[in-house]
Amino acid sequence: MKTLALDLGDAWVGTAISDELGITARPFQTVKPKELVDFLKKTIETEHINTIVVGYPKTMRGTESEQTKKIVAQKEGLEVLFSAIKWVLWDERLSSKQAAGIKKIKTKEDKIASHSVAAAVILTGYLMFASR
Repeated sequence: MKTLALDLGDAWVGTAISDELGITARPFQTVKPKELVDFLKKTIETEHINTIVVGYPKTMRGTESEQTKKIVAQKEGLEVLFSAIKWVLWDERLSSKQAAGIKKIKTKEDKIASHSVAAAVILTGYLMFASR
């Protein structure tokens, strides 16, 4: 079984997927938020996903912003739709900066793809923690 990570955003949702053993993470696809439910239906089945990690955008002080509350509400809605899946919120602070360091953004396509790189950063952190 694999783990999927979501970097939920207003314009794009970055996704990343683990290998079967839960050791490595790789950027997967970047989708529009309105396409997310259909994407999840297909991906959960075809990729044998059992856990979904959602980037949790706390502020640098560790508090919740309006964006944080919005992400939590989205995650809770998805959790109802996909109740057979284990859902995890994972601190994503600085993941976008790390992703920008990994993939240089030169074009609009690079910017869109960077969301999935950020999801891979989130998933890598989760997998490292979960493997302890």
